[in-house]
Amino acid sequence: MRIYLALALQALWTGVCQAAMQHYPAAWGHYDVCKSQIYSDEGLTWDYMACQPEAADMTQYLKVTLDPPNITCGNPPETYCALENPYMCNNECDASTEELAHPPELMFDIEGRNPTTFWQSTSWKRYPKALLVNITLSWNKTIELTDDIVLTFESGRPEQMVLEKSLDYGRTWQPYQFYATDCLDAFTMEPKTVQDLTQHTLLDIICTEDYSRGYVWKYDKTVRFEIKDRFALFAGPRLHNMASLYGQLDTTKNLRDFFTITDLRIRLLRPATGATMVDENNLSRYFYAISDIKVQGRCKCNLHANSCVFDKEKLSCECEHNTTGPDCGRCKRNYQGRAWSAGSYLPIPKGTANICIPNNIGPVTRVCDNELMRCQNGGVCIGNVRCNCPAAYTGLLCEKPRCESELGGCRGAGSGQPPLRPASSFGPWQLVLLLGLALL
Repeated sequence: MRIYLALALQALWTGVCQAAMQHYPAAWGHYDVCKSQIYSDEGLTWDYMACQPEAADMTQYLKVTLDPPNITCGNPPETYCALENPYMCNNECDASTEELAHPPELMFDIEGRNPTTFWQSTSWKRYPKALLVNITLSWNKTIELTDDIVLTFESGRPEQMVLEKSLDYGRTWQPYQFYATDCLDAFTMEPKTVQDLTQHTLLDIICTEDYSRGYVWKYDKTVRFEIKDRFALFAGPRLHNMASLYGQLDTTKNLRDFFTITDLRIRLLRPATGATMVDENNLSRYFYAISDIKVQGRCKCNLHANSCVFDKEKLSCECEHNTTGPDCGRCKRNYQGRAWSAGSYLPIPKGTANICIPNNIGPVTRVCDNELMRCQNGGVCIGNVRCNCPAAYTGLLCEKPRCESELGGCRGAGSGQPPLRPASSFGPWQLVLLLGLALL
């Protein structure tokens, strides 16, 4: 008998430990399911969850503009020399000939072609006047970055450059990062790298010299804005703890906004020269050329949609949870029973949908949400809208014994129910203690 009791105690202990030490997947999913059907006492109903679209290559949805608009080479035709060899001058740019033209859309075409396709600027023929180019990428939609922004230069990498972002469709701009061969000289900033950042300084704007220096331009062509390294400050080096990152994104608006954009602007301020002095007798060596731009992200839908459609050259979320708008940023008509709220990543792994509810549901403060407003006395929260109560209880949160409204009250003989007793508060640890006492 003692052996059976000991085995029972061991099984119970194992179950409690597993419940106490719950393990989640190493990498979280994409919150790609907005709702699922569940069975309740009232039959089949919906269980709502936070959701968001899959990450994608966002360059297929953007519009690109250049400033000045006539900065692309080829009109009139021009011959260029190689930066590393000023006597090799056989590269021609001619906008009227398809094989020799280098329009801006070639920054976003399929990579891997031979020869490589790229956009190219006019040469620095007006030196010492600065060769300035603004490349603006616009989505007409808020998007959330999920991976590094990567620019691939076919010319030397710029000696001075600024990456900027906008959150209001290009009306205002903020710097994302500065790039220079000499940060102090160019921007009066101490040089730093993303490895110098901490959780407390992640939002700092830095100047880096990592992508602008030296004579290795022929082999190192990329310039990055490191998104994943910033994620790693919360999620760990291999992004194995995305729960921590999502928790921070959920509670820190400035952090969410840091990775959110409507537009990007690449400001090219000084081309590669490969030397300390500019060869004024051969200015056709100096120009900008970009073969590829990568921007990986997803539509921002405030965790209220799992897909985003591109129709009539415009991105828009396919909203769930009774929300509407390009970003699911407001409640549908007749579903304004409580103020609109973005979904939440927490609790992991399903999150909280924060659905918009019909106008006749009642005050927002009495709607269950499985977190702060839990259903009481064994009630089940259905769709974050209402509590499905056991037979003996009533009220918006199942907080009232049903017998209170009956003849004689809950302790009267006419109530038809036994006298109320305090609800059991035994948890798994108390059960272990009781079983241990039984063994003794």
